[in-house]
Amino acid sequence: MSPKVQRIIGWILSGLIAEFLIVASGVPKLIDNPDPNAKQQMEEILNKIGWSAETIKVIGVIEILAALLYMVPRTGFLGAILLTGYLGGAIATHVRVGELNWIMPLVMGVLAWVALALRNPIFFRLVVGANPTPQAA
Repeated sequence: MSPKVQRIIGWILSGLIAEFLIVASGVPKLIDNPDPNAKQQMEEILNKIGWSAETIKVIGVIEILAALLYMVPRTGFLGAILLTGYLGGAIATHVRVGELNWIMPLVMGVLAWVALALRNPIFFRLVVGANPTPQAA
């Protein structure tokens, strides 16, 4: 596979990950749902994990900011680190309350790093312990 195709795949995968984290996960944490059933479900979830509504809003802001940093080429590495911490917290929370929902954050974290490595091949070289700057022949 050519480097150009790898970069394109990396950016598409990165965009899908960021879109999910922002639109499907982050923004709903910030918006109060007017549906009484949805509010009740959210209150039950928050009570189960032991967090307040204010805490979940802060977590939503952190999630969105980390995803945005991940998508900017100059801050992509920092964003990936922050997403790893965020998703690690999600895994720990799900494990603590005895849910199997920890699998999704784990998959998202692995995919985020694979996508970043496809966007910038230097990360593949670093993972395998190779010199990150190839020597000229």
